[in-house]
Amino acid sequence: MAPSLCFPGRALSAMLVLGLLLSACSRAPAPPEPLRPAMVVQAAESRPELSAFAGEIRARHEPALGFRVGGKLQRRLVEVGDQVTEGQALAELDPQDLGLQADAARAALAAAQSEQALTESEFERQRTLRERGLASATAFDTAQARLRAAASQVDAARAQLALARNQRAHGVLRAPAAGVIAQRLAEAGQVVAAGQTVFVLAEDGEREVAITLPEGTIGQVQSGQPVTVQLWSQPERLLAGRIRELAPVADAASRTHAARVRIEDTTESVELGASARVFLQNGNGPRLELPLAAVSANGEAHVMKLDRATGRVHRHPVQVLSYTERGALIGAGLSPDDWVVAGGLHLLSDGQEVRPVDRDNRALTD
Repeated sequence: MAPSLCFPGRALSAMLVLGLLLSACSRAPAPPEPLRPAMVVQAAESRPELSAFAGEIRARHEPALGFRVGGKLQRRLVEVGDQVTEGQALAELDPQDLGLQADAARAALAAAQSEQALTESEFERQRTLRERGLASATAFDTAQARLRAAASQVDAARAQLALARNQRAHGVLRAPAAGVIAQRLAEAGQVVAAGQTVFVLAEDGEREVAITLPEGTIGQVQSGQPVTVQLWSQPERLLAGRIRELAPVADAASRTHAARVRIEDTTESVELGASARVFLQNGNGPRLELPLAAVSANGEAHVMKLDRATGRVHRHPVQVLSYTERGALIGAGLSPDDWVVAGGLHLLSDGQEVRPVDRDNRALTD
């Protein structure tokens, strides 16, 4: 009888089990995928930039001086640049016209006084006749009214004479305070009107810098803002200052705003008319700066902040003040000790574990 070619049932089952065991042993667990490297950086502190504006040293008070009366300017007694004291005579008008006015007022007063004397005599006569019953009440009342009118005319003439004498005294222009003659706007022989500027006086005392600001920077400047003043003649000397006055309306021709900077330090050896520069800070203080690639502008501005304890990154919102060529200025949301991913934020997810490295691809260590 020929031998059978079929395996016994038990032998076949054993072979199947052995195959399954061999197959299971060959499927060893796959090794974990390596962590994605992520370059991280810390925010750098960025100092505000300075803007410089050229200006001129001026006096805090610069009154325009003119005569209180009109007339012909007879003499100028000072020149531009002269130091003057309070009450010093600066210029004189031709006294002839003012003298004639005083003479006319004096004559008018004398005429009014003569008229008053005449009306007083008439009044006394009418009163006597009235007491004797020889004058009517109408005549008496008329004489009394004329007497009152004459007295008023005398008062008016006396006041006019006082005004004329006062105007004659105003024919001499005097300095209201000590200072330096900054400008001269009239010449001898010129006829000037009352109030017309003849001199500009730079009073002693406080000194300021007159500057002009472009329209584009006016929103960054406010009254009371601290500044630094540098003198062209003394570049090593820096003076503390403060914005005192800022014109709200721009000049129609130059489209700039006039500003005055008060010098708060000692103004010794600070000459009037000297050139100076005023430095303004662009911003209110130091800011944190990040590379542009570290900030995502997809929706709300955010960064991927690293948790050093767990090695995971988390989405963290920040306030971006502005973007510059160097990076993004952060106003809020970060501190200088925080580490953030410097690039490839779109490849990371919130809570993902990463391998933090520095700019030289070295592992970040504590």
